[in-house]
Parts: sequence; structure tokens; C-alpha cells
Amino acid sequence: MPRSSTRLTFAVLATGAAVFSMLQSLIAPALPTVQQELHASQSTATWVMTAYLLSASVFTPILGRVGDLIGKKRTLVAVLFVVALGCLLAALAPSIGVLIAARVVQGVGGALFPLSFGIIRDEFAPGAVARSISNLSAVIAAGGGVGMVAAGPVITALDYRWLFWIPVGVVAVTTLIALRYVPESVTRARGSVNWTGAVLLSAWLVALLLPISQASVWGWTSARTLGLFAAALALFALWLYSEARSRTPLIDQKVMRLPAVWTTNTAALLFGSGMYAIWSFLPGFVQTPASAGYGFGASVTESGLLMLPMLVAMFLSGVLGGRLQPVVGAKALLTAGAALGALACGFLALWHDERWQVGFVAGVFGLGIGLAFASMANLIVGSVPPEQTGAATGMNANIRTIGGSIGAAVTSVLVTSSLQPSGLPYASGYTHGFTLLAVLCLAAALAALLVPATRAPRPSTPVRGRGRTPEQTGASTRIR
Repeated sequence: MPRSSTRLTFAVLATGAAVFSMLQSLIAPALPTVQQELHASQSTATWVMTAYLLSASVFTPILGRVGDLIGKKRTLVAVLFVVALGCLLAALAPSIGVLIAARVVQGVGGALFPLSFGIIRDEFAPGAVARSISNLSAVIAAGGGVGMVAAGPVITALDYRWLFWIPVGVVAVTTLIALRYVPESVTRARGSVNWTGAVLLSAWLVALLLPISQASVWGWTSARTLGLFAAALALFALWLYSEARSRTPLIDQKVMRLPAVWTTNTAALLFGSGMYAIWSFLPGFVQTPASAGYGFGASVTESGLLMLPMLVAMFLSGVLGGRLQPVVGAKALLTAGAALGALACGFLALWHDERWQVGFVAGVFGLGIGLAFASMANLIVGSVPPEQTGAATGMNANIRTIGGSIGAAVTSVLVTSSLQPSGLPYASGYTHGFTLLAVLCLAAALAALLVPATRAPRPSTPVRGRGRTPEQTGASTRIR
């Protein structure tokens, strides 16, 4: 097969991104099993999720920028290799501490998203860029759903360690194919990595996300939580100052202030709040024993099957979004996706007495996820210079993750604020939580309406190494 095959390139990118998305979600249903087999406390076991979140948040924008500078294919292969090592370490982990360290290593894979989008923009024909990004976004979204659906059967049939053994083989083969067949993009940013900015970015992200993820254990008003929030604010201000003074900023603030970029990022923050909270709490809701007055006492496998309509819907709508974008525009798709999320959460707050109701609502939410994921990526890619693609899309993914952490944390407060004598939440806690998520998704739809329908063309400056204008590299001059 020729080295320039875009189909093979897309297959490699899609496989890597799908595995990373699966690693995000498939461990959540396995946490009780991991806790028991590795003799860990519940608070320690939660670090299996927290470590992955923090690592991905740090490495996604930084390695996206590194790819812009030294080559996206080179960085992609290195990231895939590291993810394979992380999965191998997790599969062999003899203790919870080693497993947490392995999850930190796996978090490096967050850079697969911006690197993949950048490679598509650089190497695919201009007319195929938007559709390919939509298809890849559909795979990314569906990967998270596959993780939730597949975790139960894998644990039941094999062992939780196979949640990592299987990705080891898949990622190892993907790495070899990428090394041989994915072309190296010659579109490069000038300059070097602003390591001061990278350290400050890492510091404020950790200081922000750590207390959000651990506040239920530490307490929202504890000195540790409040101190880290204050530190995050101070470090964020220092990071902005450092980036503004740097000749080669890690994240170009001028790009972040582009109307199409900041409005899309705002929508990503709000929609991410709803999406990740649904992924976190809907399985727990259906697994709650019916004796609590709600829930179905579903097993891990059964709860995964109830999420199957979401998985199918998000993939189909993501692929369909790529076909619809030339007709209706990415802005309309993002608005529609967020609105569908709001509709689904609103229905869920009122309509959750039967399994089919939950499955139907999950499918509606999946339609929204597929449309929103595809359109957000295309809006960012179509709005920034080619040499900023990795950093900008990495930051968009990060902002979505930050929103997800905030949404999950606030929903957790609402769900667990009042407990029954059995220790289970009251139904009203979930109702309030789902209502909040509906409001957040509605706010995301309103933010999407602020995305400008058009923007002025950028100057047709030749791109270093290939002599192509931004239009020739797949960047459109209109954001519809």
C-alpha cells in the first residue's frame, strides 16, 4: 500500500484516538474490582481516574505544540509508543501505586487528538479535511462509549487486567503501521517550546483539577481545597503573563482570542460539563437497587448495554455531521448538538422510571455528542493558522475536560447531598443533578450561537516547507 494512502493514515489515527478514548472510560466500571484485588481504599482507588485526568490535561496542549514544532508524525509515533508502555505497565501492575503511575503514563495519549487533527489538516485534500475531522471526532466520541459498554463483559469473561492487555496489542501494531506509512507533515511552526509556559500551564491545571476531583474527599471548604484553588488562580495569571511576553508562546493568546475560537471553547467547557457528568453518573443511576425508589439494580454489563444506544447514536451522528457541515455549517451543528444534550438531560430529570426510557434518552444525548464533537474540532481547525493546529485543538480538548471535571464534581455534590439510611442517594439528588446538566448544555447551545458565521480571510502567506497557502492546507476562509 502506498505511503501516501490517506485511508491508511486515517485508520491509524482513528485507532490510536479510539484506544485513548476507551482508556478514559473503561476503567470507571472496574474501579470496585481494582480496589478489591489490589487491596486499596476507595479514596486511593479514585486516583486511578484522577491521575489519568491530570496527566492528559497537562500533556495534551504541550505535546500538541511540540508536534507543531518538530513534526506531527514523529510526535504521534512517540506518543503511541508511550501509551503502549503505559498499558503494559498497568496490565502487570502489582499494586495500586504502580497502576496509578501507569495511568499517568497513559495520559500522555491525550496528545493523540490534536496531533491527529493536525495531520489530517496538513496531509488530506482540502475538500476532505472537514469530513475526515468529523469522522475522526465520531470515532473519538464513540471510543468513550465503547469503553463503558465493553468493560463489564471483559471483566466478567476475563479479568480487569485485560482492559489493558488488549490495548497493548492494538497500540503496538498501530505504532508500527504509523512509523511506516503515516507521512511526516512539513508544515512546522517556528521557534521552540516555551518551557516556562509549559511548567506554568501544568501547574495551574493540576492546581485546578486536583481539588475539583478530590473535593468530595477533602471537603469543598477545606484549607487544602481552597488553597489549591487560590494557587490555580495565581498560577493562571502568571501563565498568561509569561505567554504574553514570550516570543514563542506555548498557546498563542492572539489565537485563543479569535472570536470563533473563544466562543467554541466556551461551548466546549459547558457541553463538556454535561457530557462527562452523564458518562459518570448514568451508569451508577441504573445500577442502584430498585429498593432505593429508583434505579434497576443493573449489573456492570447491563448498565453498559443501556449505554449502547448512546454509543451507536454518537458515532452515526458524528459521521453524518461531516456530510451535513457543507450544507448547514459547523455552527449550526454545534448548536443542535448542545440543544439535543439539553433536551436529553431535561427528559432524564423527569422520565427515568423504565429501562427503555433511559436507553432512549441516552440515544438522544449520543446524537448531541456526535454533532458537537465533530463541529467543535472543525471550528477550531478552520479558524487557526496551520502551524497552530496542534496547540489550539489540544487546548480545546483540555477545556472540554476541565468542563467535564467541574460538571462531574458539582453533580456529585447535588447527588450525594442527602443520603438515605441505606447510604444511597435520594432520587431527588439525581433529578437535581440531571436538571443542572440540562441547564449547562442549554448554556452551551447559547454560547454556540455566538460563534461568528463568517470571518475574514487570512493573508495567503506561504507555509514553510511546502509553499502552500492556508487555503491549500485545508483551512477555510468561512466558518459556517
